[in-house]
Amino acid sequence: MEYFTFGAEQEDVGTRIDVFLADAMENLSRSGVQKLIEEGHITLNGGRTKANYKLRERDIIDVEVPEVKEVEILPEDIPLDILYEDAYMIALDKPAGQLVHPSPRKNEGTLANALLGYYERTDQPCGIRPVTRLDRDTFGVVLLAKNAHIHAKLCQLMKDGAIHKTYLASVFGCPEQPAGEIALPVYKLGNGSLLRMVDPRGKRAVSRYRVISSDHQTSILALNPVTGRTHQLRLHCKAAGFPILGDPQYCSPASALYSGTHGLFCQQLLAARLELTHPVTGQPLVISSRQSVSAGDEQVHADARVLDGNVRAV
Repeated sequence: MEYFTFGAEQEDVGTRIDVFLADAMENLSRSGVQKLIEEGHITLNGGRTKANYKLRERDIIDVEVPEVKEVEILPEDIPLDILYEDAYMIALDKPAGQLVHPSPRKNEGTLANALLGYYERTDQPCGIRPVTRLDRDTFGVVLLAKNAHIHAKLCQLMKDGAIHKTYLASVFGCPEQPAGEIALPVYKLGNGSLLRMVDPRGKRAVSRYRVISSDHQTSILALNPVTGRTHQLRLHCKAAGFPILGDPQYCSPASALYSGTHGLFCQQLLAARLELTHPVTGQPLVISSRQSVSAGDEQVHADARVLDGNVRAV
C-alpha cells in the first residue's frame, strides 16, 4: 500500500476532489480516483467523501493506493546501477526508456522488476516503495525506501521540501539571463491524455534554472523544480523558449529538427542529483547520477560533476 497526503490551497478552492487528485497523481485517472473514493481508500479530513465534493482551503486529503499484487510484479534478473544503499533505502541510476513501476500495459522490464530480482538474490525481504519517480524517458537518480516506516519519513521530507532535486537538461537555444525562475501554471489536458499545457486554470508551478554552458544554439542547464507538477520541467522549458532536446512531446519545430539531425531521440533530461538528510542517521547525503546529457553526436556532454562548478561540460 502506498500513502499520500495532500493539502488544499487557496487556488484549489471549488475544485472537485476527483479532478484535483487526478491532476496531482500521475498514475491515477479520474475514474481511478472515483473508484478509490468508493472503496474508502480516499478520506477527507479524516472521514469519507464523495467524488463531487468541492474543496475548501486547508482540506486534508489522505490517499492510500493498494499495491499491485506481488504475483503481478515478477522479479527479473536485470542489471541495476546502484548509486547508494543501506539498510533503509536504495538509490538507483535509472536508464532512459524504463518505467519505474509496472503499468497495465507493461508488466516486465521495469525498475521494480529489476529491484525485486536484486532483493531476491541478496535475500532482502523488501517491497517496492518509490520516493521519487521519473517519466519513462527521463533518466537518473530514483530513490526508494526499503520499508513502510522509512518510506513515510522520506515522503514527509519530500512534502516539506527537504529533498533537493537538481536536473541537467540539454536544450535548444539559450535563456536570456544566466539564471532565473519560470512560474507558469501547469494544466492537465484531460480526455485520457497525460500531456500538460500552460493555462491559467492549472496548478501553480515554479522551476529555477541556471545556465551551465551555451554555444547559443544549444545550452546545458541546471534545473530545480520548486513545485513537483507532472512534466513541469519539460513544459516550462518549452514555454520559456528553450525546449529540451530529444523531447517528442514538448518541442518546437526547430528543436525537433535539430534533435532528429543530431541523433537525439530521447529527451535529454537527467535527474542528476538528490540532496537530503538521512532520515535515521541525520547525516547529509548527496546522491549523484553517473549518466550525462548530450547536445548531439560528438557535441557537448555534461554529467552531475558540472554542478560543482569545477568541471566543465565537454
